[in-house]
Amino acid sequence: LSRTLHNLKDIGHLRVKIFKAQGLAAADIGGKSDPFCVLELINARLQTQTEYKTLSPTWNKIFSFNVKDIHSILEVTVYDEDRDHKVEFLGKVAIPLLKIKNGEKKWYALKDKKLRARAKGNNPEILLECSVEWNPIRAAIRTFTPKEEKYMQMEQKFKRQVFITNVNRLKACIMDVYEMGMFVKSCFEWEYPVRSTIAFIVFMVGTYCFEPYMIPIILLILYLRNYIILSIVGTMMHREEDNDYSADEDEADDDDKDKEEKKTLKERLQVIQEVTATVQNAIGFIASICESCKNTFNFSVPFLSWLLILVLLVGIVILYYIPIRYLVMLWGVNKFSRKLIRPHSVINNEILDFLSRVPDDEILRDCRELRPVPQSHDEKRREHRKKKMN
Repeated sequence: LSRTLHNLKDIGHLRVKIFKAQGLAAADIGGKSDPFCVLELINARLQTQTEYKTLSPTWNKIFSFNVKDIHSILEVTVYDEDRDHKVEFLGKVAIPLLKIKNGEKKWYALKDKKLRARAKGNNPEILLECSVEWNPIRAAIRTFTPKEEKYMQMEQKFKRQVFITNVNRLKACIMDVYEMGMFVKSCFEWEYPVRSTIAFIVFMVGTYCFEPYMIPIILLILYLRNYIILSIVGTMMHREEDNDYSADEDEADDDDKDKEEKKTLKERLQVIQEVTATVQNAIGFIASICESCKNTFNFSVPFLSWLLILVLLVGIVILYYIPIRYLVMLWGVNKFSRKLIRPHSVINNEILDFLSRVPDDEILRDCRELRPVPQSHDEKRREHRKKKMN
């Protein structure tokens, strides 16, 4: 901590021990696989050796990563190596760095490509031990800077089911705002006289006594409400309805296109597809921002929630002692002088940079751990015999 401000980009380091996997799917004709493991942390990528002709590989490898963003997600993917140097997917697990418990040796259930269901095989699992050491002050500063983009990812094309999923996500967020608007409308319409009277008194007193420093206080009250619910219930309720889409359905949609259609019609379809893909991705982005805002106050990532609470507390003090006009002037000077002082700096919005670190509902589902499958009575007896023999 004494050298915190020396290198702000060096947040910490991650160490991953990969021991073994079991229950993998058979990818070869002989009922075996040639599995190897790939570890990815944003743009850093490492790989284990290949274990041939086995469904229960043992790698026993240790890998280290430099952590540039504590909000990154470690992706561990198991592939099958073919003779023609092609690979076949066997399973994957996504682990947020902030959820890692140092030194804990744990079995992780492998998921499918969409990270929604268990991968094919006999309840495939992988045994990992992760440890992450990081500087909380550097991580807090890094949270308000632009997020590093992942380069090794496929360009998203238009898919009907993705489009429907994003529309439903946005609809859910809009419905929350709509219900709030209906509540306000009911107060204005005096549908319930007692509630409308209380709302009127609160509005008049609040408007008369309002000061800018009260805005962070209102947000802190919302934090307090959710924190009390979290303490009582144990977890915040998320929408767990999986709106999974099938790749087979998308392929069927592509097959329906007539290969012998005219060139002009193809060009029109291409333009329509590009526009629709833009709308799809825009809706997905808006839905992601809305879900990230909601999850910020739900303590989905406690580090980010407590960080924002600290920022709000500092904001209360600043807004209480410093007039808002001076803060706006300071903000304007910063924005106008940015290009002069830092010509190569990236234009950014600190609020969006912060929200980009908060996982949306899709990422939370991706990182949700599957429940371990209980061992059968026969398996327990076999393990007991092995222990006796040893």
